[in-house]
Amino acid sequence: MLDAPSPALGDASMALTPEPSAAAADYDVVRRALEHLTTRFRSQPTVEQVADVVGLSPSHLHHVFRRWCGLSPKAFLQAVTLDRARDLLRRDDVNLLDASYELGLSGPGRLHDLFVTHEAMSPGDFKTGGAGLVIRWGVAPSPFGVAVLTATDRGLCGIGFADQAGGVQEAYRDLARRWPAAGFARDDAAIGPYAAQAFDPACWSPDRPLRVVLIGTDFEVTVWRTLLGVPLGRATTYGDIAQTIGRPKAARAVGAAVGKNPISFVVPCHRVIGRDGALTGYHWGLTRKRAMLGWETAKRRGDRPAEDGAVA
Repeated sequence: MLDAPSPALGDASMALTPEPSAAAADYDVVRRALEHLTTRFRSQPTVEQVADVVGLSPSHLHHVFRRWCGLSPKAFLQAVTLDRARDLLRRDDVNLLDASYELGLSGPGRLHDLFVTHEAMSPGDFKTGGAGLVIRWGVAPSPFGVAVLTATDRGLCGIGFADQAGGVQEAYRDLARRWPAAGFARDDAAIGPYAAQAFDPACWSPDRPLRVVLIGTDFEVTVWRTLLGVPLGRATTYGDIAQTIGRPKAARAVGAAVGKNPISFVVPCHRVIGRDGALTGYHWGLTRKRAMLGWETAKRRGDRPAEDGAVA
């Protein structure tokens, strides 16, 4: 009598619905891997080293870890290291070299790479507010009036708008005060490509993202990053953002952070409305906020005009 055939290795039902005992074993593996990465991050363990600790092959650990956590062991280690980096760099008695070795990195160059990848800014700039940086600024047309933009070599760091003759200088000063220790030089030619990529949908491409440089408190940056997840032509509320970031009672603090957003339109603070549907305030004027929402709604609907006053 022949044995029943074994299930194929690629059987999707087995991959998606593991037996309870297997799920429990996977959880134990992930728990031990998380503990090792969190407590030993200073040694910057490799996936191979963590796999050896939990008794799996590196590829199996990678697969199980991603299924349970939604990211790879390496990405989790980077997140833990970056969190510690922020804490260290806020201390006046810690310099970049000290921080690098405290974090188990080979030196300041490795720390710089980590911040550029995740923050689009160097840890030195984060700590000093831009001391030693030369930030270019310029004026460009936009669908919402005259735009004033600022940029570093690492990416766009500011967008504001001007309404009248003296408005350009007012918008420039508003952006410049966010980087109090930096130097500024006007360069409309260098700013032009940033404006084109920001305001022209034909230049929006997932394989050529617009790099942005944010400087703010951890809370502010968390709010701004959450705004980036609000889809084109949609709206959210301060309360919804507070819920999303795990601070349900912080709607007022969210509102303050939204108001400090340095990169208008790209970081879409204009998509935030009041709980009752009111447009509420906007740093660059409610008329411009209405124009942005209407323009985006038309783009989402395939360039068909939006109904007057409608917010999708």
